[in-house]
Amino acid sequence: MAQACARNDAPKNEGPLVVFTAGSLARPMRAALDSFAAREGVTYELESAGSLETARKLTELGKIPDVIALADEDVFPKVLMPAHATWYVRFAENRIVLAYTDRSRYAAEIDSTNWWRVLQRPGLEIGRSNADLDPAGYRTLMVFQLAERLYGSAGLAAALEKAAPPRNMRPKEIELIALLESGDLDYAWFYESMARASGVRHVRLPAAIDLSSIDDSATYATASVRVIGASARDTISMRGAPIRYAFSIPVKANHPALGERFATFLLTDGRKVLEGAFLSTLPNPDAVGTGVPTAVQSALGRRPE
Repeated sequence: MAQACARNDAPKNEGPLVVFTAGSLARPMRAALDSFAAREGVTYELESAGSLETARKLTELGKIPDVIALADEDVFPKVLMPAHATWYVRFAENRIVLAYTDRSRYAAEIDSTNWWRVLQRPGLEIGRSNADLDPAGYRTLMVFQLAERLYGSAGLAAALEKAAPPRNMRPKEIELIALLESGDLDYAWFYESMARASGVRHVRLPAAIDLSSIDDSATYATASVRVIGASARDTISMRGAPIRYAFSIPVKANHPALGERFATFLLTDGRKVLEGAFLSTLPNPDAVGTGVPTAVQSALGRRPE
């Protein structure tokens, strides 16, 4: 959790602005919040976790932020709507990559054409995030399914999953970075934005399997993973789709007006801040659902100068 300092001229009793985000959004969202808080003279509190875990803070724990930003837009309709949110805005994109370092075994030879063969070699330590907590986790399993189809190799998905065993699984992909940098892992599956921000090497996969391309949407939809939903007693099926990050202001937010101001900032001047923190924003963000605040709707049509 992070908190910025308020200016003395900030309106009394305004805030703090409470923001829940996906783990992969922690760095860019903190940068955006620092900029926003300095400009607006407010304080903020930031909590990050896997997107499914973050959503369950609302559904199971009753913790309500002012803004919630997730790594998979589908978590909103499948877990949070309509009880906790009635709309969301798609604002950023990403792709799944295979990260590694110079000390990783076979670092000198792995590339976008042979990665799936290299990862099946014995003795490698490969990490991934927990699919029941984090979209990067279930998207990794989708990549395995799509790779089996792309390369025509029966049983490849199961082999790749076995090569990244539960002992190397963490709640969110950001926790894999330290293990990768220390040499405890040879390879780890996470988002390209995380790889770039961390300065680690990574293999870019073919667009047909990396969940980045709108043109490959139909192919992505052939992959699916069942995960825990709104509670431990509930499961939902997540289907492959181009990776889209989304945010909303929950129905019972304590500071909705402040949340609206931050939301409009994310869609205007904040875009440059997010891009500076290696998050790729959508050129044309759009809203889904009903009850989108007027200020947010207006910001969707504006671009930073």
